[in-house]
Parts: sequence; C-alpha cells; structure tokens
Amino acid sequence: MKRLNQPIVVIGALFFVFGFVTWLGSVLIPFLRIACQLNGFSSYLVAFSFYISYAVMAVPSAAVLRKTGYKKGMALGLLIMAIGTVLFIPAAAARLYQLFLFGLFIQGSGLAILQTAANHYVTILGPLESAARRISIMGICNGIAGVIAPIIIGSVTLKDADAIRDRVTRLPADQKAALLDTFAYRVILPYGIIAIVLVILTAWVFFSGLPELHTDTEPQATTQATIAAPKPRTSIFQFPHLLLGVLTLFLYVGVEVIAGDTIINYGASQGIRLSTARFFTSCTLSGMLVGYTLGIALIPKYLSQTRALKICAALGLAFALAALATSGIVSVAFIALLGLANSLCWPSIWPLAINGLGKFTAIGSSLLIVAIGGGALLPLLYGWLADLSTPQHAYWMVIPCYACIGWYALAGHKAGLAP
Repeated sequence: MKRLNQPIVVIGALFFVFGFVTWLGSVLIPFLRIACQLNGFSSYLVAFSFYISYAVMAVPSAAVLRKTGYKKGMALGLLIMAIGTVLFIPAAAARLYQLFLFGLFIQGSGLAILQTAANHYVTILGPLESAARRISIMGICNGIAGVIAPIIIGSVTLKDADAIRDRVTRLPADQKAALLDTFAYRVILPYGIIAIVLVILTAWVFFSGLPELHTDTEPQATTQATIAAPKPRTSIFQFPHLLLGVLTLFLYVGVEVIAGDTIINYGASQGIRLSTARFFTSCTLSGMLVGYTLGIALIPKYLSQTRALKICAALGLAFALAALATSGIVSVAFIALLGLANSLCWPSIWPLAINGLGKFTAIGSSLLIVAIGGGALLPLLYGWLADLSTPQHAYWMVIPCYACIGWYALAGHKAGLAP
C-alpha cells in the first residue's frame, strides 16, 4: 500500500491540474465574449479550441509515451501546457481572439498527453472492477480544482463585467477599444502565475520517484465478474465494446462541458447578473464532487460500475428535462445538478471500455482520449442552437446524449465480449 502512495499523490496532483485548467473555460467564455465582442457561437470556440486538441493529439500522444515513458511524458505534457498558458499574455496585450484560441489548443495538446498517461496509470494501479473507485478519487482532485478555479479567476476577470458590458454599447469607437483593452489585460497576471506553477510541476514530476510503466500494461481482473475477450484479436477495431465506449465518452464529455461551460451565460440569459452567475460553474462542479464521493463509498462494494452509469444517465435525463420545463434560478439549478448526473460517467465508462484489450490497451486509451473531442463539438453545436433559438431550448440536444449513455450501460459495454 505504501508503495502506491507516491503514485497516487502525483497522479492526484495532475488531476487537480486537469480540473483547474479545464474549467477555466467556463469563465473565459463570458470574459472573451465581452473583451472580443463575440456572439454565442463564436464564444464557444473557446471550448472547441481546447477540446479539439484531444481529438488531434490523442493518438500521437500514445506514440510520444512509447518513446518517453509515462513519467517523462507527463512532464512533457505539463511543459506544453505552460507554453500554451504563456500565449495568453500577448493575446491579452493585443486583444487577439485567434491567439487566445491557439493558446487554448496548445494547453489542450499538453493535457492530451497527461490524460492519456494518467488515466491509464490510475486504472492499472489495482483491480479493474475497482477502477471506477480510484478514478473517482482522482475526480475529487479534479472537481475541487474545478470548483475553486472559476471562483478565483472569475473574481479577477469578471469583476464589474456587467457594468463594462453595458458601457461598451454606449461609448464611441476609440473609448470602447480602450475600455476593452484594459478589460482584456485582466487575464495577464493570473495566467502568468498559472504558467509558473506549471513549470514547477514539470520539474516535480520529472524528478519524482514515480515508477515507470510499460504502455502495453493491461488492467488485471481479480473477479469472475470481469468479462474476457472470447478469442485473440488482431486489430483494435475488433473490440466493438471499445468503439461504442469511444462514442459514449464523446457524448458524455460533450454534455459535461455543456453543463459546466454554458451555465454562466445561461444564467445571464435568465436575467441573473454576471457578478452572481460567475459562481454557477462551481455549483456544477460541487455536484460532481458529491457524485465522486458517493462513488468512492459505494463502488464496487455496493454499486457496480454499470449500475452507477445507469443511474447517472437516468439522472441526466431527469435534470435536463426539469431545466427545460422551468425557468429562472430553478432552471439554472437543474443545469447545475447535471454535475451530479455526470460525476460517475467517466469513472464507469473508461474501465468498461478498456476491459479485455490486452496489448491494445494503450491505443484503446488513446482512442478514448480522442473522444474528449466531444467537448469541442457539442458545446459549439449548443452555441449555434442558442443563437438560432434560445439558450434554454438549446439544452434539448443533451437528451439523446444521456439516452445513448444509458444504452451503453445496459448493453453496449458487453458488445463483442463473451458472457
């Protein structure tokens, strides 16, 4: 047990970094919408640029990890993230939206390497049937960061944002540009600090005693409940449960990002001031923390990974329909509760999807990281639908997503595997 303590601490710190950097997008979207004068669709390019990097870089990340090993690969990922974060400084100085987006893409590229390594690492630290419990522990680290990041950065970037948003509509062009330039400068200090912290973490991981793992290490099952592949496979495409898992994870990440990154703008559309709405993403992440805690307590002793996924899908459908049927703060509260519904999806889908992959585990993990691209495309679709109709009606798109997640829990995760 003591031998596992240091890896758990290091990986836990990395999951904290995942959460802190990832959920800053919820603040950046309304911030850049004002600073760069964007519509709904354009503002959600923030999520697109960040999450599309996973789809682009996931498979190359597996190749990087084969050359560097997991420990050096994770250090490299942190360093790449630091480079992307530094780009926010000239982007803010020039108020150049395209450079902000490029910095987000670089950040996401570094995170793709980190996620590919860290999720596989924590999955194989013990029995497969308890992997969801370990990933839930990591999720708490991720969720705590996700709760505090929007509060800390939002208190700096969105301070008096309502007044500034109202003022720019009444100012002449030169004064408007000067005010928006000053507003954009607000991200320079916090992102400079984040870059420094990422460089320090790079050195810590590189010089840590984290044991190296082989990229073809397979999670070991310890109970008869684990389903084994019926015969040797020669291609990753011969594992339909994995391919369906990639699709399910794609949909899940999409709805997770929608729940966290759209809620501030949605609150504003419901007549709630940004000074209050900036806390809503933290409410969503608090719901996820509650779910992670329940996962640690209940999985696998009282609740199987598949049953947890069924419950999460049902809750997602119920909360989304309730948000559509209500209005104001009540509707916003149901969107925040999607955090609870989403909490155990990733911890459950991941181990179910990589079950029985053997030597294909590393490439299978990479394909699952590709699925994080759902966080790029689905929020962009939400933004388009919100511009076309209303921010509330756009949430109809999450209903079929939760239905598909429920189907994977019921049957999809068993496709192609022996009973």
